[in-house]
Amino acid sequence: MASTDAQPLTQRDPEPDVEASERTPLISRSSNGQRDAETGEAQGNRSAQSPPRSLSGGDEKPTKRRWPSLLALLLLCILAIAIIVFAFIAPSVVEQYAQQAITFEPESLSIDSFTSSGVRARIQGDLIMDASRVNKKFVRDLGRFGTWIAREVESGKSFVEVSLPEYGNVLLGTAQVPPIKVGIRNGDITHVDFVSDLHPGDVDGIRRIAHDYLDGRLGQLRVLGEADVPLKSGLFSLGKQSIRQEMLFANNDVPKLPSYKIKKLNFREEALPSGRGMAADVALVVKNDYPVDFTIPPLGFAIKVDGCNKKDPYIMLADALTHDLYIHPKQDVELNVTGNVRQLPDTLTEACPGSHESPLDAILGKYLHGKDAKLYVQGSDSPSLDTPQWITDIISSITVPVALPGRTFGSLIKNFTLADTHFSLPDPFASPNTPASNPRISAKVQAIVALPEEMNFNISVSRVRADADVYYKGKKLGKLDLSQWQKASSDRIEPISRDDGPTLMVESLVRNAPLNITDEDLFTDVLQAMLFGGRGVMLHVKAEVDVETETALGAFVIRKIPAEGQVPVQPITPGSGISDPNNPITTHLKPKIFNLAILDTAPHSLTLSALVNLTNPTKYTATVPYIDINILTNGTLLGHATVRNLEMGLGHNAFIPVTAVWEPYASNNGATGRELLSQYISGLNTTLTLQTSEASIPSLPSLGRALSKFNVTFPTPRLGSTPPAHDDPPHDPTDPSGPGKDDQKPHFIKDATMHLITSTATFTLLSPLSHNTLFITSINATAFYHDEVVGTILYDLPFAVPPVDSHGEGIVTPRLPVDWDLGSVGFEAVKGALGGTLKLKAEADVGVKVGRWGEEVWFRGGEIGAKVRL
Repeated sequence: MASTDAQPLTQRDPEPDVEASERTPLISRSSNGQRDAETGEAQGNRSAQSPPRSLSGGDEKPTKRRWPSLLALLLLCILAIAIIVFAFIAPSVVEQYAQQAITFEPESLSIDSFTSSGVRARIQGDLIMDASRVNKKFVRDLGRFGTWIAREVESGKSFVEVSLPEYGNVLLGTAQVPPIKVGIRNGDITHVDFVSDLHPGDVDGIRRIAHDYLDGRLGQLRVLGEADVPLKSGLFSLGKQSIRQEMLFANNDVPKLPSYKIKKLNFREEALPSGRGMAADVALVVKNDYPVDFTIPPLGFAIKVDGCNKKDPYIMLADALTHDLYIHPKQDVELNVTGNVRQLPDTLTEACPGSHESPLDAILGKYLHGKDAKLYVQGSDSPSLDTPQWITDIISSITVPVALPGRTFGSLIKNFTLADTHFSLPDPFASPNTPASNPRISAKVQAIVALPEEMNFNISVSRVRADADVYYKGKKLGKLDLSQWQKASSDRIEPISRDDGPTLMVESLVRNAPLNITDEDLFTDVLQAMLFGGRGVMLHVKAEVDVETETALGAFVIRKIPAEGQVPVQPITPGSGISDPNNPITTHLKPKIFNLAILDTAPHSLTLSALVNLTNPTKYTATVPYIDINILTNGTLLGHATVRNLEMGLGHNAFIPVTAVWEPYASNNGATGRELLSQYISGLNTTLTLQTSEASIPSLPSLGRALSKFNVTFPTPRLGSTPPAHDDPPHDPTDPSGPGKDDQKPHFIKDATMHLITSTATFTLLSPLSHNTLFITSINATAFYHDEVVGTILYDLPFAVPPVDSHGEGIVTPRLPVDWDLGSVGFEAVKGALGGTLKLKAEADVGVKVGRWGEEVWFRGGEIGAKVRL
């Protein structure tokens, strides 16, 4: 077996053993050397499987050992592989491993001191090796193997430069890093605590980056850090390694300005070397999510605002100073700033070209309406000599926009009243839907204004104006135009208790402010409540008020202050009770019409004049330049009355001139007009109704339509009656406790005389007209005694009935022929009354005429005392 094993494989027995056959390659090798190697390998294997010669009893020669050669070859291969891996592959792999496995969790970044060239900062945190953060398994395994061998690495003193490639590699700053020893095995945590000197880089470049960042143009930012760091591990020096780390900040990765909240804002007066000025104390709370700890030295800032146009330079508003500011890791920062306003520049208060608003108006308008107003904060010279100049250079070149959160003060006007209110109807000749066509209001306005708690300084109001919307029960009624400046005065009222704030009493006289009614139906509801409610109505006013104020900074206008208030309107029918529920207006107005005169006549119309007494039941006065009111009876139009230049005062108003036109035929109501005249002269109870219409106020048809639902009905006035006393109570003709019924009826026939022999009759007539002559053109009359006919009169010759003379005597008619009803009971009664008087009734159709106007009416007289003569 030994000799067989020593022979080459080709010289073996033709019958190879199974084991040898299984180890033989399927493809024979052509190289002898290869065959020899295979033979040697086979022999070695067999030798390993064979027992030692001493045990087998063989006598072959011992084989020569090859272990040193094999070991040397193995070491050479390992060395070659290690050289290839660590010289060519390992640096990039280890770099990847280090970048992904090493994390730094900062605990604190504190500024030890500010130097003339930078900042000395203390950095504390933990360096953590976490191989699980490495994505590729090959890199992770090789890195763990290498760091397991090296165990720890120590860096030497180095300088780190941070630049921005996208900004022309502008240098952002440099930092000096002291030697640091770090454990680099997986899971090692190394706490580091060192002091580093930080120096700012290119100031112009920093300014350019800051502007892009603040303007929102910094979509992404690449930051490059470079350093040459000497490294060693134990006693072995690893040389100086060039470290280059690049980070990309994009979208949400770009740090944002920290959020802040204004905790307190207080405005006050302050004595300045140049005189009186204003100061603003602001307390801010700034959110700090960073582990930084340092003290900011006192700094100065300029507070600026936008000009009229975006391209205009910012307008200087105030100077602000800060004190030492202490910032602690991850703790909100409380910042107290005091700003001083020495004076308001003209560019801030003057109206912009093509506008009525100034830059100050825009700022205050946004603030008072709850919108953010934008201010601009720019660094300026520091108030402290200890503040390094490089800090001032950087912040003075950077302007940071700051949003001043607006405030909604709710209802600034706590009480709003109108006194001495005077209403004026519009000019009758004004065009509809123009400002001149609106009714106007003059009043003394009193308002108690709640001052914001931030305003702790003296303020006085010199003028006010506003555009006010008037609401009733939540619906818009109209618009009160107070756009014209009105003089005003104000007095500050100090709070009574701690719960109350300061208030300002403002008084102003409003003259002829237009009131534009936009909802006629709602206006009708208001009038109905005022007429029938007896308790007045409550109107709600929402306004934007412009106020011209005088403060320590001078006079300026605060525009569009939101204001709301309740305006109670007194009822037209005061008191809760109404004496006449069917006619409350007439009950309280107490109209009296007298001194009726005919001014002009036409075939079917009369133009009349009269005087009216009435009572104003409200607390308001009014001016009525023109109003035309329809005259109706039982809903039928008979004519119209016109009032001009009426000044309605409080209480009793006497001798109001009224012009009326009687023209029932114009509306085809001649029969109704004739019936009313007949009832009237017969002494029956008749009434007239006054009602407005769309044409009542030509310049404001809507007001006429709204008022048309409220009529004034009153008894037909006694023609030619004398003026009543202004304190006479209104009389109800149906009231039996009033004056005698006969005294309330017109008396056209004073008395009559019957002549039996001549069969004629004469009458004494009292003309109902005080200034015009009435003509009787025809008479067709019948006399009755207890419903028995006495006789009839037919007469068609006209005769005149002039006005009653100063003695109150009437005229006697010509002798009118009487056709006696002989043999009747009535005639016998007349004969029986010869030499005395007899009460007779009369029914007649009478033709009357005044000027060119003529009409035929009927008459039903009561019992007339007739004298009976031969």
